[in-house]
Amino acid sequence: MRNIQKYHLDLHYDDIGYNFLVGNDGNVYEGRGWDLMGAAVKNYNNGSLSVAFIGTFENYPPTDQALEVAQSLLAMGVRTVKLVEDYKVLGHRQLSATLSPGTVLYKIVKQWPHWSHRI
Repeated sequence: MRNIQKYHLDLHYDDIGYNFLVGNDGNVYEGRGWDLMGAAVKNYNNGSLSVAFIGTFENYPPTDQALEVAQSLLAMGVRTVKLVEDYKVLGHRQLSATLSPGTVLYKIVKQWPHWSHRI
């Protein structure tokens, strides 16, 4: 987490740009949290929640633990009214020219109930 924080500070962010990060260890790490606007995707941060998976998922998926805890985080957001019930899930690559979240993870996320092909 410190390396990610240092990288984002070197990019002149105030802190980690993501609201939350999900580790392959099945833990959720708080970046900006629920109540502060993220700084993950230029022009799309307002009204959004950014959740990053820690790692590279171009050829391999995150662990089942990571996938489950990410969905639990989103469900908690709805329960605590931090997310609207009809929220949309988008992949970073839908909003900017990047490989993120990785080809394999993107295929998985596209199967989630709230995934949207539209912004």
